[in-house]
Amino acid sequence: MIDPVSSGSQNNAQSPLRKERRFRGVPVRIIIPNLVTLLALCLGITAIRFAIEGRFDIAVYSILGAAILDGLDGRLARALRGTSRFGAELDSLADFVDFAVAPGIILYLYSLHEIKSIGWFAALLFAIAGALRLARFNVMIDDPNKPAWMGNFFTGMPAPAGAIVGLLPVYLSLTFFGPDAPREYVVLQVIYFIGVAFLMASRIPHFSGKNIGRVPRDIVIFVLFGIAAFILLAATFPMQVLIFVSLGYLATIPLAIRRFKAFEVADCVAAETAAVPPVVPAANEAATNEKA
Repeated sequence: MIDPVSSGSQNNAQSPLRKERRFRGVPVRIIIPNLVTLLALCLGITAIRFAIEGRFDIAVYSILGAAILDGLDGRLARALRGTSRFGAELDSLADFVDFAVAPGIILYLYSLHEIKSIGWFAALLFAIAGALRLARFNVMIDDPNKPAWMGNFFTGMPAPAGAIVGLLPVYLSLTFFGPDAPREYVVLQVIYFIGVAFLMASRIPHFSGKNIGRVPRDIVIFVLFGIAAFILLAATFPMQVLIFVSLGYLATIPLAIRRFKAFEVADCVAAETAAVPPVVPAANEAATNEKA
């Protein structure tokens, strides 16, 4: 015969275990940013499909859309307080496909295939550089000793910028040369593409733009007008605007290096000043000796 008291105690002992085995609910504020990341991943993979079909303009727009969504998902997660380790890892994997693998395949299918193995080598090198760039970012993001001013810079060209800037030969070709570009131009494309890969894998600083503060009230109208004009130009002349944006971003690299070095020098001066002990005036030192 079963003792009801003992059976009741066993059920009470097992109930916490059952509660622990149940899956905890995930808040919607955490799911939404991850959905945006997955949508960016879909755009990156779809860009590869359009490149295979020869619709390179739409492939470029897909990469651009993935870059926009990549800039939104992190800000959306911080605004909703939905940041998570899972979201960070998912974002990194999506970035690898969108901005390291897809641009190399697009450019290879567009023109680099004309020089066979060398073109494929450039595409592989770009993917490797993107992977190294993302891995280093994941390691450095948890560095507690990083000074606050380094938040204004990226170490190496960020992956979304590398994808957009790396496809500059496609923009130029679609705008000026057409699909039948000379073979010498393809060689220049390989050299340029490898150069962008080097910028991604290097430790050359780039402006991050993450710490841009509020817009002053007296220039809000001009900022809104400028943004609206830029969007209209991008919708009307997309390839020309992408050429301008890519060249403009490359032009900011020397400025970022100069600004980064200025911060480093200021840090060194501050450290040396803190390490030097204060100088005691001679008069005060003599008075101290007399008292002693």
